[in-house]
Amino acid sequence: MSLAVPVTRKTGFRYGVVVALCLAMASPAPAQLPALGSGTEITTSAERRAGDRIAREIRRDPDYLDDAVLMHYLDSLWGPLRQAAQMRGDLDAELSERFAWELMLIRDRSVNAFALPGGYFGVHLGLITLTQSRDELASVLAHELSHVTQRHIPRLIGQQNQQTPWMVAAMVLAAVAVSRNPEMAKAAVVGSQALAAQSQLNFSRDMEREADRLGLGILHEAGFDAHGMSAMFERLQHANRINDSGNFPYLRSHPLTTERIAAALSRTELAAPRPASGRSDALTHSMMAARARALADPGVDALRGIVAEVHSAGFATLPEARRAAGLYGAALASVRLRDLPAALVLAGQLEALVATDSRALQLARWLVAEIHLAGGAPQSALTRLDLQSVARPEVLMAADARTRTGDAQTVAQALRVWVADHPNDAAAWMLLAAAYDNQGQRLRAIRAEAEARVAQGDLSAASDRFKAAQDLARGGLAAGDHIEASIIDSRARQVELLLREQALER
Repeated sequence: MSLAVPVTRKTGFRYGVVVALCLAMASPAPAQLPALGSGTEITTSAERRAGDRIAREIRRDPDYLDDAVLMHYLDSLWGPLRQAAQMRGDLDAELSERFAWELMLIRDRSVNAFALPGGYFGVHLGLITLTQSRDELASVLAHELSHVTQRHIPRLIGQQNQQTPWMVAAMVLAAVAVSRNPEMAKAAVVGSQALAAQSQLNFSRDMEREADRLGLGILHEAGFDAHGMSAMFERLQHANRINDSGNFPYLRSHPLTTERIAAALSRTELAAPRPASGRSDALTHSMMAARARALADPGVDALRGIVAEVHSAGFATLPEARRAAGLYGAALASVRLRDLPAALVLAGQLEALVATDSRALQLARWLVAEIHLAGGAPQSALTRLDLQSVARPEVLMAADARTRTGDAQTVAQALRVWVADHPNDAAAWMLLAAAYDNQGQRLRAIRAEAEARVAQGDLSAASDRFKAAQDLARGGLAAGDHIEASIIDSRARQVELLLREQALER
């Protein structure tokens, strides 16, 4: 788990403070680590509730990124890892049911990943960019997963005789507020407390060894190449050695020792061999790493540099995966530079390059659809999408394109089913709101907007939208809206109850 305190460019939100403050009130005296696997005084339900509060604040931060394509790729790694942890007995049924097990993307170029109370995990775009294979990226996720399955976070809190998880969460939320307003008088004090707590928060060597050992077992059981872990260790160490610019906060909380690297290599040799990643895996990962790089909020000069790479001498002689990454990144960078004709040309070259690989071709087609949507050509976008697909990127892009082409009724029918199965999908709720609005169903549109705010963790805004819907309903209901009005009343009461609970927790 990363407990570093990187400061983001836009808001100064200290993601490391989220967990760093978990021990801000801890005694400075050293404490003994409980025996591995021992219980803690903090219940799983209390830890989950504290994690929920922290996650809500992260989702509301501008650097939180809900990119459907990258999340689809991360989930393709995360799902097998979780299943492997369950099969091995590392993740028991109770913890699997009670915790969120949710990945959150952070728009940050630094190389970092972190675990939070309650089974939430953060992944910086910079980490995805650095990795050169899916096995390397999966090794980091497996390591973080092991920190949570072994309940390292509550054990750290427990060993310091910490206060209740509610006080921990309250301190975290206070730190978030302070970090966004440098004029607050206590900002410097809170910041110094977080930094002082940092040395106590880094996982102990025993915890790191445990996460390495279990993580590698999970990685192998999930079908990944176990060499990915040792390769990732070496890549991180080498990259940090030649570029010690503070962009590797992961290493500050996960110090790479010769012992850790040697142990990973030794365990890898004992593991049963796995087939090396094939062409499809190499192409897919390289394209997703390129996407992460282009989305990591670089400036105009950086975006132009990404585009220039595909026009450099020798680009045509690079390995196929490198060329696919170059074309993908250049096309997406061109979109961000508002050069849509160039983006379509580059994406077309990418489609031709990966035409014989179905997974890579799907990513290329999604990219073309994304470009068409950015250019206001929804009908062209639909030609690149499988309208029967249940993959989230395709569902969302198809809904957007269909609404723009006037087929809002079909979109509303499809998204009603989707949000019933994925009630926390804020983007889907917003698209459903647009589809309803397009049909003149304003009451349902406002309710969908409110549900999107709930999914985003902005309960105050959600309450406002539910009240707006109730006001609209009092002015008269159209045929079929009576049931919708009843649902709105019920959801409004639920949100008000949650708001009162949050107020008491503060």
